[in-house]
Amino acid sequence: MVQFKLMTMEALLSKYLSFNNLSVISENAISSTQSLATIALILILLCFCFRPASVYLLDYVCYSPPDHLRNPYSHMIEHFEMCNFDPENIDFEMKVLERSGIGVEACMPESVHELPPDDSMKPAQAEVELVLFRIVEDLLSKHKVHPKNIDILVSNCSLFCPTPSITSMIINKFGFRSNIKSVNLSGMGCSAGLLSINLAKDLLRVHKNSLALVLSMEAVAPNGYRGNDKSMLIANVLFRMGGAAILLSNRRQDKAVAKYKLQHLVRTHMGSNDKAYQCVYQKPDKNEIVGVSLSRSLLTVAGSALRTNITALGPLVLPYSEQLRFGWSVICRKIWARGNKEIYVPNFRKAFEHFCIHAGGKSVINAIEESLKLQKEDSEASRMALYRFGNTSSSSLWYELCYLEAKGRVKKGDRIWQIAFGSGFKCNSAVWKCLSDTDLNVRNAWSDRIHLYPVETPVFDC
Repeated sequence: MVQFKLMTMEALLSKYLSFNNLSVISENAISSTQSLATIALILILLCFCFRPASVYLLDYVCYSPPDHLRNPYSHMIEHFEMCNFDPENIDFEMKVLERSGIGVEACMPESVHELPPDDSMKPAQAEVELVLFRIVEDLLSKHKVHPKNIDILVSNCSLFCPTPSITSMIINKFGFRSNIKSVNLSGMGCSAGLLSINLAKDLLRVHKNSLALVLSMEAVAPNGYRGNDKSMLIANVLFRMGGAAILLSNRRQDKAVAKYKLQHLVRTHMGSNDKAYQCVYQKPDKNEIVGVSLSRSLLTVAGSALRTNITALGPLVLPYSEQLRFGWSVICRKIWARGNKEIYVPNFRKAFEHFCIHAGGKSVINAIEESLKLQKEDSEASRMALYRFGNTSSSSLWYELCYLEAKGRVKKGDRIWQIAFGSGFKCNSAVWKCLSDTDLNVRNAWSDRIHLYPVETPVFDC
């Protein structure tokens, strides 16, 4: 009997200890769950606090030259004759002009209209002031932004680099505050516009609650070539005056009033290849006359740079179906077709509603359109910007977006792909998402004659 009682007490004690162990285990489990939840919450808060700030495009303004600065073909012939060009070279330049896709409305600064043209520093500075002072004033006054509220200023002008810099000219004119972060880019070519956007983006991600002003232009006045090297004569007929001012923000409250959000910006630099490095090259000719040489390999180099660029951009923007088709075509070519089968070109129209291709010339637009398998309507904005304004270098992409807005084609949710090419050799891509429908009542550089476009441009063998 005593032994039975002892066994019963041991059983009860064992059950009691087991129950306590379960309680302890349960309490430990609850405590662990709470700890994991706390850690997860902290991680979420850290991710939210330290995630890169979104970059919004509040608005932009493109310079619209007055009509008296238009440069029709007859004026160009007269200037070429006054500069003592050989008749053969004049014929060459006119053939390039006829095939360039540039119309008679494209403008030159006043100093280029003089006979002979004045290419000294004074008119170059006057051109920069005329373009940039106008568009900065228009942009700031349009949104009632006081100059002292601008935190970051980035400007780019490839061939004209005065001292003090162009950013200093703007700061002096508008009275920006003394601690503004200002950067002046030069020698970056026609792709410098997106380089400036990229730099402003990086600065905005470091400096919170800031406004950034980006200025893009090229000075035409001091860069005319008076020699006889045909590779340098081409630039005389391609470039025209223009410029753009872009206002960016990383402030959350600005999302409600912003036009676009920057989603991706991919940069490609092919400068390690000598052929690419020298295809757009400023140098003296055999008579020591300085000009910008455009080599015959330019389109080939641009195509190679574009392929490298979209290899990085594609996975960020293309739907998985297009990525799989592209990957499968690469595998088939390497394994079964032994290099004979053409690699599938992804349908970028499934990723973007609008395309802005740098208006470097008709042949450039044709080549990119063919490479990306685009339709004629996809490159309409680029062709019309080239026709009316000419090659305005780094600002051409903004004239194209301006065209799309004036036509009322950009809707909320649309994605825009800007593609820029420039010396170095560089290919840069920017992807913007539209945050609000276009207001057709707001005037821009196209508003006065958008009803006349698109126009049919002459067809020549390029």
